[in-house]
Amino acid sequence: MADTELERAEKRFAQAKARLQGIRNREATKQRKMDTRRKVILGGALIDLAGRDSNAAAMLDRLVRNLPRQQDQKAFLNWAGPESTPSPAPPESDPDTSS
Repeated sequence: MADTELERAEKRFAQAKARLQGIRNREATKQRKMDTRRKVILGGALIDLAGRDSNAAAMLDRLVRNLPRQQDQKAFLNWAGPESTPSPAPPESDPDTSS
């Protein structure tokens, strides 16, 4: 039985719609992967900074203590966090060079 022009057009439309949905799904997957990559990179950078800066270590500790989701809190149950070294004190102004 030969397809009518309308049936062929509907079939092409359905195929095009399926291709479009596939493209949308691939783009969404790509965006989620990039978002995850950014989070991992920033998390690593924050942990590294916390190991060198006591202010960053305190902030990281507050972030971990205030995680709202219980499943996220479980990931940090036995985590000690980085050992921070004290931040260098800001240089004091020299009274002889002050105006």
